[in-house]
Amino acid sequence: MSLTKRIILAMVLGIVVGAVIHLIPGLDESHTLYRVVVSGLFDAVGQMFISSLMLLVVPLVFVSLVCGSATLGADSRMGIMALKTLGFYLLTTALAITLAITLATLLGPGKSVHLAAPEVTGSTNVSAPSIKDTLINMIPSNPIGAMAEGNMLQVIVFALLLGIAISRTGGEPSRYLLEFFEHLNAAVLKLVMLVMELAPYGVFCLLAKLFSELGWSTLVDLGFYFAVVLTALLLHGLGVYSLLLKILTGLNPITFLRKMQPVLLFAFTTASSNATIPVTLRTVEQELGIDNKVASFTVPLGATVNMDGTSIMQGVATVFIAQVYGIDIGITGYLMVVLTATLASVGTAGIPSVGLVTLAMVLQQAGLPVEGIAMIIGVDRLLDMVRTSVNVTGDALVSTVVADSEGLLDRDRFKAPRGPI
Repeated sequence: MSLTKRIILAMVLGIVVGAVIHLIPGLDESHTLYRVVVSGLFDAVGQMFISSLMLLVVPLVFVSLVCGSATLGADSRMGIMALKTLGFYLLTTALAITLAITLATLLGPGKSVHLAAPEVTGSTNVSAPSIKDTLINMIPSNPIGAMAEGNMLQVIVFALLLGIAISRTGGEPSRYLLEFFEHLNAAVLKLVMLVMELAPYGVFCLLAKLFSELGWSTLVDLGFYFAVVLTALLLHGLGVYSLLLKILTGLNPITFLRKMQPVLLFAFTTASSNATIPVTLRTVEQELGIDNKVASFTVPLGATVNMDGTSIMQGVATVFIAQVYGIDIGITGYLMVVLTATLASVGTAGIPSVGLVTLAMVLQQAGLPVEGIAMIIGVDRLLDMVRTSVNVTGDALVSTVVADSEGLLDRDRFKAPRGPI
């Protein structure tokens, strides 16, 4: 059985086992069996799997990006490629939140709920990052510290600069350094494949623990809101991305989505764009035919700045909370939401539930009660899994479009049948 099929089987079994545990009377956090199996075994194995993926992120991104930028560093196209990549990411994020706000305004998920706006008791001390702060925070004052903290934007900048410096050193030092990083990259990719073999066990434990805690009751309580967010995510992930791929490259969206299946499964179960980077990089290079010089730059950058799924949640949540409290923020308010969510997505960590943190910024900028976040926390974990899948799909889409525009896309490999993973 292929790894993809084993992961799907693990997902189904994890959901079923978790739901059954949730339905057993008396089997809760106070029960010894629950503490040993769910809080102990399932949680430990799931967290070990996430940690093993996160273990790969910094070395994989750093080494791969150094190799790519060292090969492309002397080429004047690198700056243009970087601008195109960032531009596409910001464009898809703006499209995502605009779609979310439009859909939520038309369907009105919060119109049937009426609450009085809470009194403001103090400042929430949450604000959207300014463009100046974002630019300053991109430059690492201590590259080793950036790696230790997992600050991916700073790691990307340092790896780019180091790669360009290697490419322009010339002579024997340049060749030896490049060969060293290429050999190191091969070893890291082999490590990725070793960790992937553990995926079915980690996936099973993560989902079993999640559904043993949540069950299905939270979906009933916030069913309409959940349905609107899910609809917007599917429209963007399947519709908008497919349309952009077809228009900009002429490639078959069905082939693209089929080859992205393993990545989507990992993103869904881990709910972390960063943890999915190893799988995304392997898939876009080996399955979609994107040259490492492009993929090693666009994929890590996308995991950091491309948060289309998160922006969709923020757009729907903003409209939902505004409708629940009966506050009309008007066209100007919604435009501010689009701008704030787009800027807040740049430099946001690709970790589970980070969208709730940036949502606080968006609500504050729109003049809405930040306390409204408490209403949607119940279903956010499930939606976080779906929106992470949308995020990584966007990373691969932009990588494909940029690679095609630069003549660094192997179309024959893209059209070939998917590999055995």
